Amino acid sequence: MVRTRKGHQTPQSRERADKQDGRHMRNILSILALAMLLAVQSLLFAVPAHAQEDGRGPVTGLPMPRFVSMKVDEGYARRGPSSTHRIDWVFQRRNMPLLLVDEYGQWRRVQDREGAGGWMHYSLLSGNRSVIVEPDMVDLYRRPSAQAPVSARLQSGVVAWLGECQDEWCMIEAQGVEGWAPTTALWGVAPEDVGH
Repeated sequence: MVRTRKGHQTPQSRERADKQDGRHMRNILSILALAMLLAVQSLLFAVPAHAQEDGRGPVTGLPMPRFVSMKVDEGYARRGPSSTHRIDWVFQRRNMPLLLVDEYGQWRRVQDREGAGGWMHYSLLSGNRSVIVEPDMVDLYRRPSAQAPVSARLQSGVVAWLGECQDEWCMIEAQGVEGWAPTTALWGVAPEDVGH
């Protein structure tokens, strides 16, 4: 064993200290690299907040799922809740009803009547309610009864504004005509709209 004055090192002890410092630095760098990787993954693959247990959105506090409509002629539905995520769908129909199923910050996850959709910025959506006529042809009645006079007929795919609902009927308005239609003929009516 070689003794040295305090503060002095032999070449062998200096070499050992350098090796220990090198291992220590590699450990620190490995931990930092792992922390950075986890941080990047959390940003890229952020798991959006889901509806609270009481069935309300974590951002707005509004009921979920709920129906909304498109405020614009064209809206991108993205794979995740940010403008950097890939666009999966382009909805090209103003006032089209969509089912809102999740919220995250300023983003809302929506689906169309076929289940297609993704994350859209909240500014593209409206709380105004609309419906889509599903059957080939639907009669609109002057009162909520199939025995009432027919006021108009609407074709499949027509988007109409949703008014009040009574039992199994809803008042709708489209293309300057209005009347009562059975809820079974409309997509965009929630069970709570008809008291179920």
